[in-house]
Amino acid sequence: MRLKGKVALISGGGSGIGAATARRFAREGAKVVVTGRRPEPIAAVAASVGGLSVAGDTSDPAHTAKAVDTAVTTFGRVDIVIASAGLGFLGSAGDIHDDHWRATIDANLTGAMALVRAALPSMLNGGGGAIVFVSSVSGLVSAPSLVAYETSKAGLIALSRSIAVEYGPRGVRSNVLCPGWVITPMGDESMDGLAAARGITREDAYGLVTSQVPLRRPATADEMGACCLFLASDDASIVTGSVLVADGGGLAVDLTGTALHMPTI
Repeated sequence: MRLKGKVALISGGGSGIGAATARRFAREGAKVVVTGRRPEPIAAVAASVGGLSVAGDTSDPAHTAKAVDTAVTTFGRVDIVIASAGLGFLGSAGDIHDDHWRATIDANLTGAMALVRAALPSMLNGGGGAIVFVSSVSGLVSAPSLVAYETSKAGLIALSRSIAVEYGPRGVRSNVLCPGWVITPMGDESMDGLAAARGITREDAYGLVTSQVPLRRPATADEMGACCLFLASDDASIVTGSVLVADGGGLAVDLTGTALHMPTI
């Protein structure tokens, strides 16, 4: 078991990638503490893996301190942090509502930083640890009307690299996972909107958004959990300051060139 004896703190652990990562980590021997804003889902995930849940908002320093204290008091330390909490609102730079901008940056970027900041003393006292920030391909490329989400996800990459440089000499590794489309409640919500607009099913919507992706399908949350496991485990012992893109090959596609070979309508 690759995480035997390790203690992992996972934000956004009530559903999607966070929940799948919690389950996979537990199977690999880790003690798991999950946190999130919705008490019932994180309690259910924690119960399913024999872990603990601490409900709250990671952008609140009091909550992050409580989450870390719970892990340290119960299990002795924190070895791994998976920052996977996130949300998003539509809007471009010219029209996004200030509240939506602040909420997105707080949840996706500030909350991740606060969680790591709270956990670092325990990691350093233990001789090191591993951090994985769940970003997105939206941190590397842009689509219309996602200015806050894209900015927050790009910020995670810079945050991770800063931590890698600052704390690598003391044994802390920090990396970023950038998924493409993943079948999660958040992904389903986006697909339901697309399906309604196009008069198609959710499954067809996922097929549409991945029609030019080399693997021709979205990822599962469990596949993203496997990526988090790699980055958090000793299998990645020499990997830090890196970005793992897990998008089925989407960013490898030259859309301009691909358009030359698309059938005419």
